[in-house]
Amino acid sequence: MKQHFTDEKTGIRYTLQGDYYLPDLALPAEEQQPIGIWGQRHLRHLKQNRRVLYANLLTSGKLNSYLADIDKQAEEMFSRLVKQMAEREGVTEQLKTDNQMEWVARMNNIRSRATEVVNTDFIYT
Repeated sequence: MKQHFTDEKTGIRYTLQGDYYLPDLALPAEEQQPIGIWGQRHLRHLKQNRRVLYANLLTSGKLNSYLADIDKQAEEMFSRLVKQMAEREGVTEQLKTDNQMEWVARMNNIRSRATEVVNTDFIYT
């Protein structure tokens, strides 16, 4: 038996594995970009809840760029929300120097609320 052959109809190359010919399939090359916490959370959501979208992105070679884009948008939205909420609620550098514990508590509250907004709008949709 031949070790390799190519099907003329489909153009797919096959390799002999034991008694069976299996197709030589490979994912398309994709530029690797760093993915932050938001992209990782969205990836976990896709794997658990949106399996078809995950499979389509993975097999088309667009998963990494999609997650990097989601991560960038989510990080920008998070930073903008934290800044806006801090300004609106009067959490300033002056408060930080006067009462550090209150500043930390209020900033943690603001960051927590901003995280919930980003999770709702970008990550778990």
